[in-house]
Amino acid sequence: MSIKKLSKEDFKSFVSGLISSDDKVVGVKAKGNRFVFGDLESADELRLDYDVTLLPPKKYVLPQVETLMTYEVKGEYKTECNAEPTVLLGVHPYDMVAINQMDAIFSQDEYDSHYMARRENLTIVACDVVNASENVFAASMGSATVKDGFDVLLTDLGDSYLVDAATEKGEALVAKAAGAADATDEDIAKRKQVWQKNEEALAKHKLNCKTSDLPGLLDKSYNHPVWEEKAKVCYSCGSCTSTCPTCYCFDVQDDVAWNLETGKRYRAWDGCLLEKFANVAGDHNFRQRREDRFRHRIYRKGKYVPAKIGGQVACVGCGRCVGACTPGIANPVEIYNRLLEDTNL
Repeated sequence: MSIKKLSKEDFKSFVSGLISSDDKVVGVKAKGNRFVFGDLESADELRLDYDVTLLPPKKYVLPQVETLMTYEVKGEYKTECNAEPTVLLGVHPYDMVAINQMDAIFSQDEYDSHYMARRENLTIVACDVVNASENVFAASMGSATVKDGFDVLLTDLGDSYLVDAATEKGEALVAKAAGAADATDEDIAKRKQVWQKNEEALAKHKLNCKTSDLPGLLDKSYNHPVWEEKAKVCYSCGSCTSTCPTCYCFDVQDDVAWNLETGKRYRAWDGCLLEKFANVAGDHNFRQRREDRFRHRIYRKGKYVPAKIGGQVACVGCGRCVGACTPGIANPVEIYNRLLEDTNL
C-alpha cells in the first residue's frame, strides 16, 4: 500500500469530489460548539480538527434502530438490510479501535450478517487527533494511535495531510485525489512526532496499571464497596453506555400493525445500566439492584469482553461517558485506580 502527501486545498477538492459521487459520504460536522457525524453536503462542513463527537461512529455499522425483517402474520417474511456503500471521514484512532473490536464480536459465534454487510460496504478514513478533548484517556487504554482497521489514515502536518492508504479500498479512494505526491521520509517522521505527542496529550485520566492487569484486578474486586457507593447516586439513565463506542448490546422487538396482518422485527440499542435490561420471562430481573448493574458495566469492559476477543479491554478512552454522566461516577479509570489502591494485585 502507499503513503501520499496532499495539500489541504487538494484535500478539500478531493472531499468535494467524493460528495458529488454516487457513494454516501459521512463526516464530522459542527453542531453548535460540539461535533457530530452526519451526511456531508459540502467539503466546508468537514471538521477534522474536532475534539470528540457526541456519539461514536459505531452507529454506521450498528444503527440505533434497525429493521431486521418485515413479515405477514400468515407466514411470509422478508429480510431487510440497508448496507449502502458509504465513505466515513474523520474517525479518531480510539473509535477505530472500538470498531475493530465490534468486527471481532459480530463475526464470531453467531455471525451477524446485518452488521458485517454494512461493515464491508464502509470505507473508513481515519484521522489522528488534532485537538484533545477534556476527558480523553485513550493513551491510558492503548488507543491514542491505531495501526489497522481503517482504509485510509490521515495525519495533519500543518499545511498538508499525510495520506496512508492501507487497503485496496483505500488505494482506490486515494487514487481519486488530484495533486497527491509520494510522502518523503521527513513527512513520515513528522507523523511519528504527532503520534508521540498524542501519547501524552490523550491521557487526561491516567490508569495506574497496565490494561492487561484489569481482568485479574476485577477477579479480586467483586464485593468491593465502590459498587454500592457509586450506585447510590446513579440515575440508571444509560448515558454512559449509549455514548460508548464499544457497547454493542441491543434489544429485539416485534411491531405488529393495527390490522394484525403485517409487522416488522427491529433491534435497538440497549444498555446494562437500564433498570429493565436484565428482565427475562416471568418479569424476573436478575440484575435488579443498581450496584449490580453498575458493577456489570465495569466488568464487561475490563474482564468479560477481553475474554472474548483476545484480551482487548472494551474501553478505548474516548471520555464520552465521563462527559455524559451528570453525577460524575462513570469514569472507568477512576474506578480501576480506586480498586488498585485497595487490592493486592
